[in-house]
Amino acid sequence: MKKLPCLAALSAVALFAAPPALAEEFPQKDVRVVVPWGAGGGTDGIVRKITTLAEGALGGTMYVENVEGGASATGIMEVMNAEPDGHTMGALTYDSVVTVPRQGLLASYSLDKLDPVARITSEPDAIMVSKDAPYQTFDALLEAAKANPGGVRVGIQNIGSRTHLAMLQLEEMAGADFDLIAYPGGAAPQKEALLSGEVDVVVTSLGDFAPLIQAGDAKGVVEFSQSRNPTYSDVPTTAEEGVDLQVGSFILLAVPSGTPYEARQALIEAYQQAYDSDEFQTWVADVGVTPSWLAGEEARVWMEATQAELFEVMDEIERNK
Repeated sequence: MKKLPCLAALSAVALFAAPPALAEEFPQKDVRVVVPWGAGGGTDGIVRKITTLAEGALGGTMYVENVEGGASATGIMEVMNAEPDGHTMGALTYDSVVTVPRQGLLASYSLDKLDPVARITSEPDAIMVSKDAPYQTFDALLEAAKANPGGVRVGIQNIGSRTHLAMLQLEEMAGADFDLIAYPGGAAPQKEALLSGEVDVVVTSLGDFAPLIQAGDAKGVVEFSQSRNPTYSDVPTTAEEGVDLQVGSFILLAVPSGTPYEARQALIEAYQQAYDSDEFQTWVADVGVTPSWLAGEEARVWMEATQAELFEVMDEIERNK
């Protein structure tokens, strides 16, 4: 009588003959989105809005967590050190890409540890004044800074940030002298400083200050751009004022390097669907934020080119000191 193969042997044959198991569907758990700035700022608001919309497209739970400190380095380091499985993502801003690497304070901080998912905004910065400031135009502001050197208090963000760089360049171009006061933590502490009267002037994007502008507590006097903001079309540009200076902000979403392609693609598709939605486009127009989509490898090329260009600008400023 013919012998039947033992069960163990059959199992082994089946194991090796079967096709490779399909990759697990993504996401397998909640997706954590790190905002490296405080709650209530412009970056926080934008990331929360688009993530809420992306959550439905992704088909899994997503949540935003604020991790402040180190000019965004603290939060971004958590993303760099996270498991590269797509379940941790971070929102990079100018400081994450330029200020922190430039200062070189953290040897373990490297953008090579991140894979960009998508850039979702790219917008110019602006100079805004309080409703009670004695200067309500760009010309009046410059005249005050020239007539009373160091007498005009300007709230920037971190020392070495894009807002600091912009004001240093403006001082040199216009022959003005401002009292630059740093408020680490993004736009939220700048808002408090303007409302409390600690400063009369702030520098960040118009979108960051949308609630205060709409309430009449702040007013844009110039935007560092070549074309007017479609939402705040009454704010003149530096190009119109004869100043060749364009500086701006951006939000770039990224995951730890080595995150599987399938997970990155799922995130790109979810955020692009959210970005393209009428709800998001209407919302950004209402608050004066400039949407700007660039995904995957194109986002990486843009990030690296932007960093190199701004490093050259900083080198030039240092040589001219």
